[in-house]
Amino acid sequence: MTDLDAFEDALIDRFRGHPVLADTARLADADFAALLLQRRFVSLAFTPSYDLAIDLLSDEAGLRIARAILREEYPDGRGHTRSHREDMKEDLLQLGIPRADLVASRPTEATRNAIDEAFALISEAGGHADADLRLLTFLRFWGEVLVSVEYEHLWQRMAPVLAADGRNRSRFYYPHYVHDAKAHPLTAVSLLSATHSDRLATRISELLARHGSTDAFRETEERALRLKTAFYDQFLPALDRTGVPQA
Repeated sequence: MTDLDAFEDALIDRFRGHPVLADTARLADADFAALLLQRRFVSLAFTPSYDLAIDLLSDEAGLRIARAILREEYPDGRGHTRSHREDMKEDLLQLGIPRADLVASRPTEATRNAIDEAFALISEAGGHADADLRLLTFLRFWGEVLVSVEYEHLWQRMAPVLAADGRNRSRFYYPHYVHDAKAHPLTAVSLLSATHSDRLATRISELLARHGSTDAFRETEERALRLKTAFYDQFLPALDRTGVPQA
């Protein structure tokens, strides 16, 4: 399991080093807004991705964890409280993105591919003998761990606006940066862990012990990273427009 932690941490570090994430401060305001509007479409695909994976899971313990995480996206069944998607919209408006831009935005081809390929990977995972391991690994790494890395970097650009005067007004980006993170190594997770990543990791660790082989875990995480990287690659030209050479 220690080897898997080292493998996973190396993937996380590779993602952190993506030029767009590493240099969000260099993006022009319009390009940063365009990135957030495109990233919004990926966020909107989060809940159907969980629903699809839940349809394909047969492991009861994993199902309970996935269901609980999905239900947290809609904290009030009576409709008096905003969903997490609505919280995201409110953060975008607070950042100064006009509602008209949100209304007019459409997913780019790269964004559509990032979403479609995520659904395809989930569907493919469901057809394997070790489907439960693959599905939970994808949900955790694509939907939680790497999301926290994304928002960690995006938050650095947002904080001067959303956390001015010592008061953090973010309802979506900062809470998800904190609550989705990998807080503990795979060898030290517990269902009592506060983050979604660590709660999923408790069952993944048990399934890994049952299957013996770690190939499915490694393959799934590498493919999830490629999906995330491809999404941000579409914004590399925005860095070029700054006129500052990339490191």
